[in-house]
Parts: sequence; C-alpha cells; structure tokens
Amino acid sequence: MISYFAKRLAEFAVTLLIAAVVIFVLLDLLPGDPARFILGINASDDALAALRLQMGLDTPAPARFANWVFGMLQGDFGMSHTQRQPVAKLIMDRMAVTMPLTIFAMVVSMVIGLPLGIMAARRRGKPLDTAVMVLAQGALAIPNFWFGMLLTLLFAVTLRWLPTGGFIPWHENFWLAARGLILPGLALALPQAAILARVMRTALVDVASQDYIRTARAKGMTFGEAIWRHGVRNALLPVLTILGLQFAYLIAGTIIVENVFFLPGLGRLIATAISERDLTLVRSATIVLVLAVSLTMLLVDLAYGLVDPRLRERRT
Repeated sequence: MISYFAKRLAEFAVTLLIAAVVIFVLLDLLPGDPARFILGINASDDALAALRLQMGLDTPAPARFANWVFGMLQGDFGMSHTQRQPVAKLIMDRMAVTMPLTIFAMVVSMVIGLPLGIMAARRRGKPLDTAVMVLAQGALAIPNFWFGMLLTLLFAVTLRWLPTGGFIPWHENFWLAARGLILPGLALALPQAAILARVMRTALVDVASQDYIRTARAKGMTFGEAIWRHGVRNALLPVLTILGLQFAYLIAGTIIVENVFFLPGLGRLIATAISERDLTLVRSATIVLVLAVSLTMLLVDLAYGLVDPRLRERRT
C-alpha cells in the first residue's frame, strides 16, 4: 500500500518537472523582445536594459529556469511586469473565482449525469434510455460558450433571475457572488454531464452481463436492484477516469467561459497576460493549472487503489 502511494507521488513530481521544463522552453523560444513589447517601440535603450535586468533576461536560460523553480518552491512566483503586483497574489485572487466555478460545474455535472446514466442503464432499450442518450448527444454537440449564451438569454434577459455577467467579490456579498457563478457553471457542466451519463450507462451495461449480476437476479432481485446494489461500484473505475479528465477540461474551459461572462478568474488572467506578453505571469499561472490537473489525476489514481485493491496489488 505504501509503495503504491510512493510510486504515484514520484510520478506526480516527475510530471510537474517535465511540465515546468516544457512551459519554460516554449515561452523562452517565443520570437521578439518582451521588454520592447511591454515598453513600446519608442522606449529608450536605458529603459529597455533596466526592464530586461528586472525580468532576468540578462542571465542564461538554465539560470532563469532554476531561479523560477526554486522561487516557486519557496512561494515566490515573481513579479508581474505589466500589473506591478506579485504573481502569487494575482493567482490567488483569481483562483477565488476559478476554483469555485470549476468545483460547482463538477458537482452539477455529477448530480445530473450519474443519475441519468444509471436510469438509462436500468431501462436499457426502453424509451427513457433512448431519450437520455438523445439528450446527451445533443448536449455534446453544443459548445459550452453557446450554452452560456442560451442560458443568459433565458435566465438573465428574459426571466431576469440571474445576472448576465460580472462578479462581486466574495467578501462584499457572498450570495451575489455565488449567483454570478450559476450561469457560467451550468454552461460548463451540461456538456460534461452528458459525457458522464453516456460513460455511466456504458459501464453499467457492461457490468450487467457479469456472473454476479446474474446470481443476484437468480436470488430474487430485479434487474434494477442488482444494478444499484452490485453494479454501480464496479462501474466506477471508468467513471473515475472521466471525472479526472473532466476536471482538467473544466479548468481549461474556464478561459472561454470567464471571458464570455466577464469573470475575473485565472483563465481570463492568462488570456490577458498572453496578450500583454507578461511571460512571468503566463509561466506561473500555467504551471498552477498544470499542478491542479496533475493533483486531480493523482487523487484519481489513488482512488483506483481504494475502489479496486486488485489494481493496487498489480501495480505495486
């Protein structure tokens, strides 16, 4: 058990290191002078030299990479040269929007998708099964930003129940802040709920052909009872994989949705930093996203061992 967890943690650390190298190299190879881009074409040579010194561009690339990594390990993500604020503070402020939005979308997708998948599997081949799969296919065909516009038209413009966009800080009014995340959260969640419904149904249909389900039915259980009591847990492994991948997709999807709803989240911060060529902010914000995704996949991998001990024994 301990060796299994240790191996997963080692893989997690290696993944982060490789991601840090890739992010740094790709941004370091970008053409152009970041200092001239920030200060403009009319900047003096002295001002450009001072900004390059401040950004560390006068040092070799390996030294800059080492300083960046060791600084992050100590909680120092550098200084944003366009916003004149510590990058760590900017990221923390924006994560207060992005993480609640992502978690809310994740919970909504599970609350909608998993029960629909279970109901479809229990009524396989019947009208309810067909209706659920048709709705899921339709939801998959519509991009989340289009969902966002449709939801805004219905609930914000027509019914006037929810705001069309923007965000009020949590400390000013918690309930108004939460209301501001409902529409973007639903826009992110609905396509993911459709994926979960399809995966859950497929997994349960596969489980339904197993011997233990037939044994349970031979003992007097109905098909639905056998699926609910014995099939759901064994169908969770593919669902756990999808949940981990969905979390990564939801974090990436916030970049578009946050811009549609004018939310001051991490995705919008990265988009702004890219347009302003703020390499320090782009590097650090991107590695934070990689950290969140990698940590999620680590937790999913550890959950495999808890759900199915056979995997833990085979992979130690």
